[in-house]
Amino acid sequence: MTTTSDGDYEIHLEPLVGAGEWLDVQAVIEGADHPWWNQTLIQVGDVLVRLGVFQPGEYHWHQHDEQDEFFFVLDGAIRIELEGDRAVDLSPRQAYSVPAGTQHRPVVLVASSVLMLERAGVVPTGD
Repeated sequence: MTTTSDGDYEIHLEPLVGAGEWLDVQAVIEGADHPWWNQTLIQVGDVLVRLGVFQPGEYHWHQHDEQDEFFFVLDGAIRIELEGDRAVDLSPRQAYSVPAGTQHRPVVLVASSVLMLERAGVVPTGD
């Protein structure tokens, strides 16, 4: 399994399952053991479905030059801060897509679980 960890983030790049396989997402959430934990759940075509399990705090400012990034809050609450002093607050079952090339950073307000959709090959920490 490909894992990136720099002390601040733990990112698992290899999908947990493939097409036709069952997955208990709640068990994956409960197994997260790092304050900023990210796991690729599955690849569907050219899209990665990732699960972030985050404790309160701030991710670093970053951008994805050539693709959008989609956030869907399962539980908790996050704020997506955007360049130009803009922000979008998300509660459970709310979503937002950050446009390609936009500087942004997730700010986690309470312990949260978030699904993210990104094109395969994206660097989760930004370009």
